[in-house]
Amino acid sequence: MSDRTAAAAAPQGSWDRCRHRRGDERWVDDAWRRAKVLVIDVSGGGDVLVRDSDRPDTDGVSATLPLMDSAEAPPGERLFLGAIGGTPVFAVVAPLPAVPGTGTGNLRGIGHRLSETEAALLTAATALRNWHAAAAYSPATGAVTRPAMGGWARADDSGALVRPRVDPAVLVLVHDGGSGPDGRCLLAHRAPGTMVAGTRQFSSVAGFVEPGESPEQAAAREVAEEIGVTLTGLRYAGSQAWPFPGCLMLGFRALADPREPIRTDPTEIAAAGWFTRWQIAEALAGAPVETVAGGLLALPPRASLAWSLLADWARGPDTRPAADEGQG
Repeated sequence: MSDRTAAAAAPQGSWDRCRHRRGDERWVDDAWRRAKVLVIDVSGGGDVLVRDSDRPDTDGVSATLPLMDSAEAPPGERLFLGAIGGTPVFAVVAPLPAVPGTGTGNLRGIGHRLSETEAALLTAATALRNWHAAAAYSPATGAVTRPAMGGWARADDSGALVRPRVDPAVLVLVHDGGSGPDGRCLLAHRAPGTMVAGTRQFSSVAGFVEPGESPEQAAAREVAEEIGVTLTGLRYAGSQAWPFPGCLMLGFRALADPREPIRTDPTEIAAAGWFTRWQIAEALAGAPVETVAGGLLALPPRASLAWSLLADWARGPDTRPAADEGQG
């Protein structure tokens, strides 16, 4: 993908996950004493402290994650994230401390504003936090588990390890293959169809890959089940770790015929409709665009793969309507 808005899908820069160190408890304990720490909120949506940059850099980075020395970190569950430039980095799951000059945010809201390395760190910290919150008991025995392997596993009293699971899911940007401003993509508004502040969020069709199914098969099935159209020309378009709660998003583009009737599954989709490239470009720029269900169009979080797929598609040639040519 060419757009850095899917920040968590970007290369991980200087971050070393240090997987070979996780099982060495003595080394991890020593690393803590010289570590930098990212505090991630014990409750809510995984908020962290954020410091706005005075001016965005050339890559669009406009915020940073302030890391504190381990001696200043609040007590909480420690998650060893690895090292940056040789310095160990941990996340601590705890209430956020008050730090002058900072605000708060989470991956959905600020991921696109961070550097590639910090976005990847926040993605891992959020994924581990969410997994630990749901993995207090062994799925095999029901026994109580405790964090192990620097936070990358949990163990029961017998020492048996449980590791984080990652659920593959597909995301399909369906379009008509048209060029210019009148090219169209097919987006869906999920049930129950809630309107928020006069807007309705529309996005590409998404769903989990089922057992015994390839991602390509899942993409075709999800689109057929949820909006009732047939796909052709399916092709892979990128991936993103998306820790809500623990997904690996696999993005695709595919063609469909706008003349084919849309048949939505009302238990999954409240509304679906075709939007022109011009309309999507306008919405990406923050301009008001009406939806097929009433209300104004809201798009997925800018840090998401769903946004990135739409932004890439909208950058097609000649995005202005013919009536606007030569103006401005």
